Formats: sequence, structure tokens, C-alpha cells
Amino acid sequence: MWSLGTVSETLSGAETFVRENPELTAVAVLAAVAVVASTYALLRARRPPGVSFRRLLADEEEVTVLMHPNPDPDAMAAAVGIASLADQLDVGATVQYPGQIRHQENRAFRTVLDLELDRIDHVSDLAAETVVLVDHNEPRGFGGADGVLPTAVVDHHPGDGAGDEFTDVRTDYGATASIVAEYFDDNGAVPVPPDRHASETDGDFALSTRAATGLLYGILADTKHLTVGASEPDFAAAAYVYPGVDQDQLDRIANPAVDAEVLEVKARAIAGRQIEGSFAVADVGGVNNVDAIPQAADELIQLEGISAVVVIGERDGTVHLSGRSRDDRVHMGNAIDAVLSEVENGNGGGHSRMGGGTITPEIEPTGEEALETVDRDTLSNDLFRAMAGDV
Repeated sequence: MWSLGTVSETLSGAETFVRENPELTAVAVLAAVAVVASTYALLRARRPPGVSFRRLLADEEEVTVLMHPNPDPDAMAAAVGIASLADQLDVGATVQYPGQIRHQENRAFRTVLDLELDRIDHVSDLAAETVVLVDHNEPRGFGGADGVLPTAVVDHHPGDGAGDEFTDVRTDYGATASIVAEYFDDNGAVPVPPDRHASETDGDFALSTRAATGLLYGILADTKHLTVGASEPDFAAAAYVYPGVDQDQLDRIANPAVDAEVLEVKARAIAGRQIEGSFAVADVGGVNNVDAIPQAADELIQLEGISAVVVIGERDGTVHLSGRSRDDRVHMGNAIDAVLSEVENGNGGGHSRMGGGTITPEIEPTGEEALETVDRDTLSNDLFRAMAGDV
């Protein structure tokens, strides 16, 4: 046992050492600081992303959860999941989006789950300064989008966008919904079965039936029912949320009534397709429902002998492209991007199996749209060349 005298002698010796060896003392202090800093950094690195994201949300009073233009089930599911987590932290969350929700599957998703989604046209419409981007990593599709610096980005698409304080972009995941499902799991949230209430579950956080149902459908939709582009985490996320899923709601979302125009556009795409080898391009002309274009692409890629396809359509002067590939030689996102990067006002990209893009009309100084200048035959030829790797 240490006596008072021993402690006094030890302190006195230490004081003498410090006085006689200031350089060594400074080095020792710096070394100690470095050890503390590295230990803290290691602990942060080991902290699950979902915990870091939850702590970020908890520091806010209000957030905008922003989806990409014309959001699909994956975007809506991820956004609603984040809003649910924010709500459990007593943080106000508004889910917003530019564009429209027209695809019958997307409309059914919104209606069946009774989602509150706020449409915007301009940056001034954002509900809060703190913006969380989901399912895309660069704001787009509304006036002033270029001036938005998101606080956080949660996405599975490739891109250069990042959040000011938090970025979680996992291109190896098949769906953003899988990432958000992991956030709930990281925080120990328990999925709530349809016949139970959240108050009956243990833990500080819960995964509601609505959020669980939405997240599962978001995963299924973006991975073709876990058959295309799905990774091990997507299967794990689906298994995690499954106990909370409402099977009746899931079925109603998956089997909505089909718009008559969608069937007509599919028919035009099949009848008017051009084929070169195993590649197809179809120009379906003008459409009222732009979501019919990707659905036509989904139909064409199923045809025997077709391994990659792009469908072209036009609405209100804007040309829309949607592509699908099941050919390992064709990275559809890169192919469309390569073609549209050479076209004025063209913008495109996507994954290896799925891509899309738009060509917006020229705007005259008077504010009026100029006449269409896109040569559709040239566009089709360029798409064939891109799919063949001749770009």
C-alpha cells in the first residue's frame, strides 16, 4: 500500500523530471494525445453507419427528406423509413420530391401505405434547410437544385455527390431501402408485426409495419424480386424487415390495375422495334405517361434473342430514354451516358443492367421553347453503336 510520503516523493520526482527534461515531457504529452485521438477515431470507425446517421438526425429540429424526380418504390420506401426514424427522435421530417408519381405501381405504393409526400418545383419549396437526399446523390429536377448542399446522402447509385456531414453511398447494394433497413437494425429497432402495436415491442426504436412493408417492396422492386443486382445485404435486409410486413398491403402494391396507355406503348415498342444483332431500339413517339417508357423497356428485354434494349419516347418536348441490359458486354448506364453526353441538354446514366436519360428542349431568350432539334434516327444509330461498344 502506498503511504502519503511515498506519493509525495513520487510527485516531487515527477516535478523534477519535468523541470529538467521539458523536451521529453512535451513528446510524452503529444504521444498521449495521439493515443487518445487514435482510440477515438477507431471507436468512430467501428460505430455502425445507422448509429452515426441517427445521431446526426437527433441534432436537428426539422429535416427535408428529398427523393429524386418521379420517385419509385425504392426511393419512397427509403424516404419514409428515414422519416419514421426521425419521428421517433422527435425530429420533424417532411418527405418531398420534384416531378410526378404516375407509374401505377408507384401510385399504388403511395396510396396503399397512405404516404404523405410533398411535391416541389423550386428550392424555395423545401420544408427545411437540413436536406437528406435518398436514392440519388445530387439534387436535380427543380429550380435552384444546383444550389442545394445536402447535409446527408443515402444512396446506392454511382455518382460524385456527397453530404456535407454524412455520406453513405453503397453501389454494391441493390436498393437504398436495404441501407435504410440496416439503419433500423443498427439501432436495435424491432419490426412490429401487423397485429401488434409499437408500444408492445421492446427497445428504444421500432420498425413500423408501414415502414417494414415499404422497405421490403422497395428492395424487391429494385432487384427484380431479389434476382437482378441483389447482394447478400439485400437478402439480409429483406429477412430483417419481413416479420413486420403486412402481406395484404404488399399484394395490393404488387398487383395494381394497369393503365391502358401503358399497354398501348408496350405494343408500339414491340411492333416498331429496330434490331441489330441481339440489341433493340424502339421509338414509341409521344406519350402522356412517361412511366410507360421504362415499362416498355422491361417488356422488350424479355423477348427471345434480345439482350439489351433502349426505348425512346417524348412528352412536352422532352425526349426520355430507358434502357435494360442482360448482356455482360453492355453497361447500359454507361452506354446511354456516352450517347447523351454528346447531345446538347442531354443527361443520362445508371447501372450496368438499367439506365435512363433525358434530352430537354432548347429555351429561347424569349423564354419560349425552340423547335425540336433531336434527330431521332441519328439517336437510335448512336445507341446501337454505344451498345456495341463503338463509342
